[in-house]
Amino acid sequence: MITDMTKGDPLKHILVFSVPLLIGNIFQQLYNIADLVIVGRTLGVESFAAVGAVAPLFFLITFIIVGLTNGFAVVTGQRYGAKDIQGVKKSFIVSTVLSTVVTLAFSVVCSVLINPIIHFMNVPDNIYDNAFWYVEIIIIGLIVTTMYNMLSSIIRALGDSKTPLYFLIAASIINIILALVFIQVFHMGVPGSAVAVILSQAVSVILCLFFIKYKFPILHVNKKDWLIKFDKDFRNSAYEHLRVGVPMAVQFSMIGISVLIIQSVCNSFGSNVIAAFTAALRIEQIATMPMMSFGVALAAYVAQNFGARKFKRIRLGVIKTSTINIILSIIMAFIMRIWGTDIIAAFIGTSAKEVIDIAHKYLLISTIFYFFLGQIFIYRNALQGMGETLFPLLACLAELIVRIFAAVYLAIKFGYTGIFYAGPIAWVSASAIMFFGYFGSMKYIIYKVKNRLQRGLL
Repeated sequence: MITDMTKGDPLKHILVFSVPLLIGNIFQQLYNIADLVIVGRTLGVESFAAVGAVAPLFFLITFIIVGLTNGFAVVTGQRYGAKDIQGVKKSFIVSTVLSTVVTLAFSVVCSVLINPIIHFMNVPDNIYDNAFWYVEIIIIGLIVTTMYNMLSSIIRALGDSKTPLYFLIAASIINIILALVFIQVFHMGVPGSAVAVILSQAVSVILCLFFIKYKFPILHVNKKDWLIKFDKDFRNSAYEHLRVGVPMAVQFSMIGISVLIIQSVCNSFGSNVIAAFTAALRIEQIATMPMMSFGVALAAYVAQNFGARKFKRIRLGVIKTSTINIILSIIMAFIMRIWGTDIIAAFIGTSAKEVIDIAHKYLLISTIFYFFLGQIFIYRNALQGMGETLFPLLACLAELIVRIFAAVYLAIKFGYTGIFYAGPIAWVSASAIMFFGYFGSMKYIIYKVKNRLQRGLL
């Protein structure tokens, strides 16, 4: 159901919107966690390490697509907030065309560079083949991943966070079933888990299309609308989408690149450290899901209110979600420090004691810094909801530089334990930039809008 977030209680809108997002994000993680648990339990630690060794590359590719499609959806949400129905339809068409073209080009580039990148990541020879085919299959099915993220992002931008959740739950269940079938019945090994991911996402795409056809008339377009003329109007609309989508893709890619480089350093310490780092990161992603979900909900809320020029509502929404994320960061840190070891053991079995101990050491370090990560989610999404990309880009650049420097330098000084401090140090630097960037941008945006109103340009 479409929701107008420009009216009513801001916190209620954000809470109602974020709960399905939270559940959906958890199920999104099941795509990867189910694969890892199934692979780790049925194929052993080496196979588990093979998936973990290239997981940052998989995330980098996915992050770029997610950033691009989320950026396109920001424009859709702003059009809806401004009550521009034709603008919403045009945004849907432009987003589809641009997403398809960019993904096809990106898939070709990734296929060409995949071998050099895996070599750069220091993937051990004993797990190289499995790691290569896992990523290669993901690249082949990248268009499916893009279409799912684009469609679900647009549906969320229109205020409906429940429907993508239902489709994601269905796809996650299918993913688990297919992974078990491909690995245990057809003996496809690690590549079988990658095939399961792509096929289950294809189901989500089909469900999204059916839902749009029968429940979202605002997105209904005629065959005639798809006969695109590459005239000035289309070029202007494409530029508007790319102006928001490309910087967001770059931001997400910087995060992915930094994690990829950290993983390449981690891979030099052998399979046990790879497996431990992989398990710890997956658990941390689940732990930080509530904070991330509030951030994504805030982005949709801000986009609609920005389109309606309701800046007081934007500020109120940011203050309330920031407070909630502070509380959540304390709660999740406590949970991870107390029960983190038990959760890790569920991934890889209690027999891998050395792996469990290494992973738990990471959680003891990172949980101290969850506060900073939670604030990044708030201020980054608030700025992106307004279409502002400069400070999120600067924050991601700082995060990239700090992560790489910390990972390489501290790994030399303290071994693999040094790597565990790279992410937290990067969160501190990025959160400082986002905090000051948000307040500075809000002042500038309000001044700019008031000036244009006085001149009769709005």
